[in-house]
Amino acid sequence: MHLLIPFAAPLSEAGQHALREVNLPALESLLARLTPTARDEGDEYRLSTPPERELARALGWAGSDGVLPWAARAAAADGLDTGDLPWGLLSPVHWQVGPEHLTMGDPEALALDAAESRAFLDAVRPQFESLGWRCAWGAPTRWYVAHESLAGLPTASLDRAIGRNPDLWMPGDPRARLVKRLQAELQMLLYTHALNDAREARGQEPLNSVWLSGCGVRQAERGEAPRVLDALRAPALREDWAAWSEAWRALDRGVLREALAAAQGGRPLTLTLCGERHAQTWEARPRGIVATLRGQWQRAHPAALLATL
Repeated sequence: MHLLIPFAAPLSEAGQHALREVNLPALESLLARLTPTARDEGDEYRLSTPPERELARALGWAGSDGVLPWAARAAAADGLDTGDLPWGLLSPVHWQVGPEHLTMGDPEALALDAAESRAFLDAVRPQFESLGWRCAWGAPTRWYVAHESLAGLPTASLDRAIGRNPDLWMPGDPRARLVKRLQAELQMLLYTHALNDAREARGQEPLNSVWLSGCGVRQAERGEAPRVLDALRAPALREDWAAWSEAWRALDRGVLREALAAAQGGRPLTLTLCGERHAQTWEARPRGIVATLRGQWQRAHPAALLATL
């Protein structure tokens, strides 16, 4: 069993305070029994997040920062024939215009249903298809585009841009000029669209932009993907640290307690915890009685370990 937990440790001061206050007895006991093994070092400015890098490594993928084909993988899971084309995930989003900068919201916050999402995609589809791009609908917050220009195009993970100024995460590659032009045209189209007039009349935020990510040709999966426990993601992205702490406690009471029982029973176990910069993996490995007792005696509060991520 391999468990992967994204957003295990935040960088913000408020998030670090919440981390120090949350009590995670199962995780504490589990880390005392496991041996730290692989560590992925990065920083908070990399285009691919630590959990994406870890998952890509587990799948046996090749690809540089920001060039991992998550879109093609998701499109195939949504039932699309991806063929040999490079695909990109086109996420419908709301950009909040502030006095000094933009902030990009989480696509899920738009609360799109299937019919409304399809109508929005149909509205923007001609902008792409007139230039030879292919568009496809996968789910209310998962639209897809395919075009040769997306091959090898580095883009920032959606999770890097949510809650932040999207201008700072726009592709800097010269090949992204067309993408930026299309995005600007879509924003103008959506600004006065009747679909957004209807949303605003209902008191909902308008869908006024899109975010492109996960570009590339689908790669074969040569390894087994870990079980991703993403309960911390949504509260971390909206910086709701009370909800994030409760989500951590729920994981500790549930799946991590089960993992601890598995480790105590001698079953194979791998645990990967991911922050915004780094990822650290622990494994259940045979240890002598002295090392086992030392691990129990020298327990550290999980916050001390998580803070290094």
